[in-house]
Amino acid sequence: MSSATLSKKDTTISILIIGTLFFIFGFVSWVNSILIPYFKIACELNHFESYLVTFAFYISYFVMSVPSSYLLRKVGFKKGIMFGFWVMSIGAFTFIPAAYSRIYEVFLFGLFTIGVGLAILQTAANPYITILGPKESAAQRISIMGIFNKGAGIVAPLLFAAVVLKATDTDLFAQLSSMSADQKAPLLDELIRRVIKPYMVVGTVLFLLGLLVRFSPLPEIDTEKESEEVAHANAEKKSIFDFPHLILGALAIFLHVGTQIISIDTIINYAISMNIPLLEAKSFPAYVLTATIIGYIMGIIAIPKFISQVNALRLCTTLGITLTFLITTNHTEVNILGHHTSISIWFVVLLGLANSLVWAAIWPLALDGLGRFTKLGASLLIMGLSGNALIPLVYGSIADHFGVQQAYWILLPCYSYLFFYAIKGHKIRKWKL
Repeated sequence: MSSATLSKKDTTISILIIGTLFFIFGFVSWVNSILIPYFKIACELNHFESYLVTFAFYISYFVMSVPSSYLLRKVGFKKGIMFGFWVMSIGAFTFIPAAYSRIYEVFLFGLFTIGVGLAILQTAANPYITILGPKESAAQRISIMGIFNKGAGIVAPLLFAAVVLKATDTDLFAQLSSMSADQKAPLLDELIRRVIKPYMVVGTVLFLLGLLVRFSPLPEIDTEKESEEVAHANAEKKSIFDFPHLILGALAIFLHVGTQIISIDTIINYAISMNIPLLEAKSFPAYVLTATIIGYIMGIIAIPKFISQVNALRLCTTLGITLTFLITTNHTEVNILGHHTSISIWFVVLLGLANSLVWAAIWPLALDGLGRFTKLGASLLIMGLSGNALIPLVYGSIADHFGVQQAYWILLPCYSYLFFYAIKGHKIRKWKL
């Protein structure tokens, strides 16, 4: 079925169902922001080791994005999403033996498995929402999906903290460094086993969601249908590597998601470095995501009526470059929302605004004119999500050697490339030596 043949009712239902998927994406992804410091304490890790959480979770996108496109082509859109949810369910249930053993590597395997399922879902949902309406308003629709995603991201770490952490944990965490290994072991075992019940619930819900989507009214859409004009332009194209704007767009996605994950998943540890207890620091990812949602709402209102997708990308990347300098060079103490901190952490919060419209702008620019190569092109963009796996590790390594504030310099080359893609990269249609 072509998206052009869908009724307004079918389109609305489709957007709501895909929006629910994006909520699930957000919940299981952004809970990592609290898992990182939680595992750092319970499994006694350094910064680099703790960011293996994001590596294990997101490297699955590199492994699975292309196989996901072939899976979706073979079994269809809804069955593919069902399988994705079921794989995620297996990953969630893996947390049970991991918690009983307190073996970090088993947790990482569970996170990798959740990521594999999520890669299937992302490969299906992102191109679907991109073509579900006019190309010029694709960024607007993706921004709506972003509100679902980031709304879940606000809820996830706060809900996890409410269920797993106790008011007395602040004292416990302060005392751990003075305890012997024998004294710490039973306390850390009890701490890590608190994840068992929540992840049993998560695993069950994911399994049931797979069944729900399988029998939902979500229509199958032909994402590879080409107009005559596009088919003629692509007649000599043999592979996705014949589309420079796509390849450069995949690199842009790689760097963008890295900047996004750093702003959200490092901010708790940054707050802890300012002597803010974990029970207070847990709120900071929600502040970043709130800033992102504000950016999404601005995008929904302004794109394409007042500002184009490209100009929104240029504006956001310029803001990101500016904030990077402010984060790494400011030490002024402030009191904001009841938190006594360096003002630099609030510039990290504002990265949520800088990152808000980047993803939504890159997708339609990178997939423009791909025609029959759209699904494979979308897989390549999903592969770019492996930036979430690698860039935080670089941040963690720099943080271990030079401190958590100076590690934010890693953002500068990322935003600089994104600015290049906004100015020139998305226009390149032929490789030139």
